Amino acid sequence: MTVHSLAPRPDQYSYVFGGREPLLGIRPGDIVEVSTEDCFGGRVTTPSDVPSEVVPFAELNPVSGPIEVEGAEPGDVLAVHFVSIVPARPHAISCTFPLFGALTATHETAMLHGPLEERVWFYDIDLDAWTATFRAKNSDYSLAMPLDPMHGTVGVAPAGGEVRLVVTPSTHGGNMDTPEARAGTTLYLPVNVAGAMLSLGDGHARQGEGEVCGTGLEAAMNSVIAVDLIKGGATGWPRLENDEFIMSTGSARPLEDAFRISQRDLVGWASDLTGLDALDAYQLVSQLGLAPAANVCDPNYTMVAKLPKWALKDAQAYGGVHDRLRSAAEEYMASR
Repeated sequence: MTVHSLAPRPDQYSYVFGGREPLLGIRPGDIVEVSTEDCFGGRVTTPSDVPSEVVPFAELNPVSGPIEVEGAEPGDVLAVHFVSIVPARPHAISCTFPLFGALTATHETAMLHGPLEERVWFYDIDLDAWTATFRAKNSDYSLAMPLDPMHGTVGVAPAGGEVRLVVTPSTHGGNMDTPEARAGTTLYLPVNVAGAMLSLGDGHARQGEGEVCGTGLEAAMNSVIAVDLIKGGATGWPRLENDEFIMSTGSARPLEDAFRISQRDLVGWASDLTGLDALDAYQLVSQLGLAPAANVCDPNYTMVAKLPKWALKDAQAYGGVHDRLRSAAEEYMASR
């Protein structure tokens, strides 16, 4: 087992997918210990800091990478297994932005009402208790919430030499903001360029489905990923797998198109794995599927479509790579 470390300096963080030279080169099967900064780049240090004043828009959501994967070629599938995701600081931060979120006017959704107040919440992180504590601003209400760390932004370089801002999710991954991208999950990304050029960041100590206010519990993370490569068979959209579900994603506007993309991909995936024809697979997904919203606030919205793996009987996605990476993760954790 080869283990690498990636701890970028502040000047090495990236704010785009594509068009960047790699910070690290690895081989399929390797493990990477990677540190990531919070979506504010560590610049919001007290509840009195106003994010829009201390963080330039072009420097929101820094990602660590790219990581070049030896042998990855367009048409392959990159498998990224989240071994562990642990908050790196004793606090996480959430906020309301004046023109960002699902329940406010935005630059593209014009309303007569004024922008929301820009309000910042600091959550105390207790790793021993595995909680984050919410404290209301205008009452004495408080609540300890269980941590559920995930990475909101994970992706590879887009196709055709395109360079995309990290905030926009699409076929390359990016800022999908799905809570499903937690430890124990494998993310499948279509490879578009030689080396894949994987980057990740935007850690959330937890986040509700939909990321309604536009931010999760934004946190710097110390994470570990195991990376493998599946030759050929790349699909059009990112997929995920954990011990219980296979999951497809779709990112678009309007929201119903993101829903349709994710559902269509899941129907096709279920058909491939079970041998069912398209309409039988459509029927199966219609009766057993789940459809959590990942985000309804980013430049593209993201939906997830889930199917329980017991419905697949003995079929395994991508030749069982999730189980192999999970075993590698267990071996890594046991060695630490």
